This record gives sequence, structure tokens and C-alpha cells, in this order.
Amino acid sequence: MIDTILNYIQTNGVITLGVLLFLSVYLIITIWIFVYKYLEVSSSINQEISSLESLMINGSRINPLSSIGQYIGQKPISKELLDTCEISLIREASSGLSWQSIISSTAPFIGLFGTVVGILESFAKFANTSKVSFATIAPVISEALVATAAGIFVAIFAYTFHQILTRKIYLLNTYIKSQINLILSGK
Repeated sequence: MIDTILNYIQTNGVITLGVLLFLSVYLIITIWIFVYKYLEVSSSINQEISSLESLMINGSRINPLSSIGQYIGQKPISKELLDTCEISLIREASSGLSWQSIISSTAPFIGLFGTVVGILESFAKFANTSKVSFATIAPVISEALVATAAGIFVAIFAYTFHQILTRKIYLLNTYIKSQINLILSGK
């Protein structure tokens, strides 16, 4: 396995290896954003669930531990203030989500770029050879296709994580909206 990796590194060009390194960084960023935001949003959802339950039991009194309670503080409650609070909370929860979208849409193209450069480099190596068979070209092209596979691999994770986080943020928003509706109905 290690011999195969070392052989791959030695036979491929700088651009192809740079593309694979770039895609590796993309994957690390994707996983980091997902783990961080998933834990953050899950914690916020649990906090908002308990706050909603508290609001349902105690009437229109805002739980000071909820995100809405922390945002509003001692300010007089109005619909505009609660709407602003909702927008601000969802904006905070969705930060970083655009990176997941960017990575999922650009990673396949970056991988494809690496493949095209790898194939062009391999054809340049065969330019001085008078007779080239399929048996000589096939391994070189298959090595070049690794970059495309890596790009698709990264894109699949980024897109999946983006969808999971989008759903979690939607769920958080429903709990926030429910609290706002209860607060406004209790006035």
C-alpha cells in the first residue's frame, strides 16, 4: 500500500499532487465545519426545546437561558424585536454553511482539473515514443483519474453535510418561531 502511494507521488506531476493536497484541505475543512456546526446547532436545539417547554408551562415569561431571552435581556418586547432576534439567531447558526455549499460545488471541478493536467502530462511523456499501446496508456490515465475521484469524494461529503446542517437549522428555526408566537400571544 505504501509502495503504491509512493509510486503514485513519484509518477504524477506537481499540479496533480497539488490538486490532491488542495482537495485534502477541502475535506478537512468540510469535516471540521460539519462537526463544529452540528454540535453547536444540536446544543441550541436542545436549549430551545427546553425553553419552549418552559414557555408553554409558565405562560408568556421568557426563559433567560434561551437564546431569545439572552438576546432580548431587559428590553421591552415587540414583534419587531423578536423578528430581529430570530434573524440574528438563524444567521449565527447558519454561518459556515455557505462553505459547505462552495466546497460541494467546486471540488469535482478541481478534481477534474487535476485529471486533465495529469492526462496532458502523460501524453507529453508519450510524445517521443513511436509506438504506444493501450497497455501503456491505461495505467497512466487511471492514475490521473484519481484526482476526479477525490473531487467527487469530497463533494459527496460536503453536499451531504450541507443538507444535514440545513435541516438542523430549519428545526432550530421552528423552535424559535414557536417561542416567538407563544410570547406574542401571551401579551
